[in-house]
Amino acid sequence: MSKFENAMKLMEERCGNDKEELIAVATISLTPDTAGNPCPAARMVCAYYEDGAFFISTDAKKNKMLQIEKNNNVSVGGLNWYTFQGTAENLGWVKDEKNSEIRAKFKKIFDWFDEVGDEDNPDSIVLRITLTEGTIIDHEKKYGEMQYEIDFINKTAK
Repeated sequence: MSKFENAMKLMEERCGNDKEELIAVATISLTPDTAGNPCPAARMVCAYYEDGAFFISTDAKKNKMLQIEKNNNVSVGGLNWYTFQGTAENLGWVKDEKNSEIRAKFKKIFDWFDEVGDEDNPDSIVLRITLTEGTIIDHEKKYGEMQYEIDFINKTAK
């Protein structure tokens, strides 16, 4: 198996398999610092991982979504020893027919979704973060490597 295939196996084991994953999502704040420089803004969210992307249930009016509208480059990190960069995209209302499969997964994976998902609110949306690059650490060296530098776009790892 290639390093990329091993890295994807590790990603699937750590984050996939239809389970809830707690991740940090960092965006660029809309308010710069006193010198006019952009500031990071991070928050913890519940997500699920599938095929190189994290999916998140959120409200379109939250700060993270307002920030993503201005700059859709984000970083994510998880307690399972990974950090990635990616692009964020608002896929629209969670009850939109095009999101039916994702909505079904939200209901299956997030035990809280039926209670707090606010599905009838058109601002209740699906946020997809498509990963572009990053690092996952495997201290056990399960597949031979301790660290994988992953390029999701070119499907390579070193």
